[in-house]
Amino acid sequence: MRLSVHHSVYAVFMSLLSSGLSCEGIRARQANLSDCSGPVVELGYGVFRGYFNETSQLNIYKGIRYAAPPIGALRWQKPSLPAVNRTQVTPAITFAPRCPQSPNAPLAPTYRFTTSGLINEDCLFLSIYSPQNATNLPVMFWIHGGGYGAGYGADDFSELITSNAHGFIVVVIQYRLGAFGFLSSAEVSRFGVANAGLHDMHFALAWVQKHIRAFGGDPGRVTIAGESAGGGAVMLQIMAYGGEEGVRYFRNAIVASPYLPMQWGYDGVAPTRSYDLFAEAAGCFDASGNETEGKVFACLQARDSITLQNASAQVSGRGKYGQWAFLPVTDGKLAQKRPSEQLLAGEVNGVRLLSGNNANEGPGFVPQNINSSEDFDIYLQSLFPLLDSKTLSKLASIYHIPATTPGPLFSTLGTTKPTALNQSEFAIGQQQRANNLYAETTFVCPSYWLASAYSSRKTGRATAAWKYQYSVPPSEHGADLDAYEAIDREALGLGTLSAGFRTAVQKIWGRFVVFDDPTLPAEVVEGIVTLPDGTLTGDHLTAAGEGVWPIWEGNGVAGYQMLNLNMTGGHETLVSWGGADGVKINVTQYAGPGLEARLDIVDAWSWEGYRGARCDFWADIGKLVPE
Repeated sequence: MRLSVHHSVYAVFMSLLSSGLSCEGIRARQANLSDCSGPVVELGYGVFRGYFNETSQLNIYKGIRYAAPPIGALRWQKPSLPAVNRTQVTPAITFAPRCPQSPNAPLAPTYRFTTSGLINEDCLFLSIYSPQNATNLPVMFWIHGGGYGAGYGADDFSELITSNAHGFIVVVIQYRLGAFGFLSSAEVSRFGVANAGLHDMHFALAWVQKHIRAFGGDPGRVTIAGESAGGGAVMLQIMAYGGEEGVRYFRNAIVASPYLPMQWGYDGVAPTRSYDLFAEAAGCFDASGNETEGKVFACLQARDSITLQNASAQVSGRGKYGQWAFLPVTDGKLAQKRPSEQLLAGEVNGVRLLSGNNANEGPGFVPQNINSSEDFDIYLQSLFPLLDSKTLSKLASIYHIPATTPGPLFSTLGTTKPTALNQSEFAIGQQQRANNLYAETTFVCPSYWLASAYSSRKTGRATAAWKYQYSVPPSEHGADLDAYEAIDREALGLGTLSAGFRTAVQKIWGRFVVFDDPTLPAEVVEGIVTLPDGTLTGDHLTAAGEGVWPIWEGNGVAGYQMLNLNMTGGHETLVSWGGADGVKINVTQYAGPGLEARLDIVDAWSWEGYRGARCDFWADIGKLVPE
């Protein structure tokens, strides 16, 4: 049931008084709030009031609770229904507190744990952006990134919606992070649940099925989407429960740079060690080993939140370089297999996929002091401690590079030498060799496997996938968010996108959400490149066109066709970029007047020195590594 937004003055002020917030207070907390008679929704367990944004012409609801606070005895359990509260109208006008954050390693020397009110275990909330008078609109369900240890649900996709004629609704969720969401061990599995954060996402998808009609959405047309760990989380929802859920929760999926670190078994060496370190840091581990079964877990559930937050942050921040300590595991239930196994078998939920990666995913996660082949070998052994010497030797051979003379840093073309194996805008030689290896194993190859998983040849049903690469220099990890959200969050993304390029990328995503097909009809392309005075922008967008950008098949010479999203022209600018260890890297980017979009269809198999073959190699390795 959807309540009318047209209330009497008396009813409005009574509801405001019952919520404990004055009209002026609401206005002060939210810019562009036109008045205090914002849209109201009844959700059965509660009544929520959002606000109308004059600029975007959207009804916005921030911080709607979708699950009970996961604290105390509810820690490391599946999420549960929120309490019923129908005695007041709850304002939904500000973002909820973010979930406790856990940084990746190395922990910065300046890092100081804070007890800020912005960090709160009671964080299972979502936000909704809905066009006025929405009726049966498709839905994009967004999962934020951050290595499963950081980030929060403050992504604003208003421009994405308005660029697509207000044709869909966006839901942005929060989920438990760090040790709170991804603590795992035999004991956690026995007394609680591993992958609690993944269960939060799944619970929120069920919430959408039950409640999205109140906001004008169609629960039968949901697209789940995410970037980095958010893309990895989408991948794991695609695989949820063995891929046997079909279209129960979503029909389409978008993965941007899907993050896939090594996925251990729930009681594997790495997650068990992180569990022990966490328990020790929280004061719950008896080094004598005499604790009774379940004693440590019960102690953790009883600990105060600040102690646990600090323990989670400290353990995660002191792990392997560029990594997080608490990550998804193969739990045998929600996550039944490793992606390299399940995806290549075509065991997936949903019907269609849009899969992307960036040209330079690796530098922020790799130590930037790899100068020799010996350095590379040491890094390799550190990254893959379970690989035997024979496999490591083969891996080094597959990633072999010729002797590289130090020189200028520049983007590769993808189709001709040099390749990403030893050249980029970030590094050259052995350093780039390591950067590229990490990028392919962790982000790029998963994007290939996901696309191939939706080949109808594998699924045995009418499924389809489209693949793209974001190559706008310097195209570091996360830079593509500037195109989707238009928020200029990446330091190296500023000024590098033409208006036509940004609109085209947003149209690609939007048409996939609304029409189940990301390709752009001729009239859409013409509308993007034609200025109001009738002149053309110069942007080259036809490769994204209907009948030009082919479906990804994942086999054969013509089965790896990918859309390359790039820019040309402009002028060179030397800027500095900070890696995970704070080291500044000088990078040349292109910006300013003269920039034009340049989209092309390319062969992703032979791309960057036969990247497709290397991804096949990693798929085979993934089947052999013990958990």
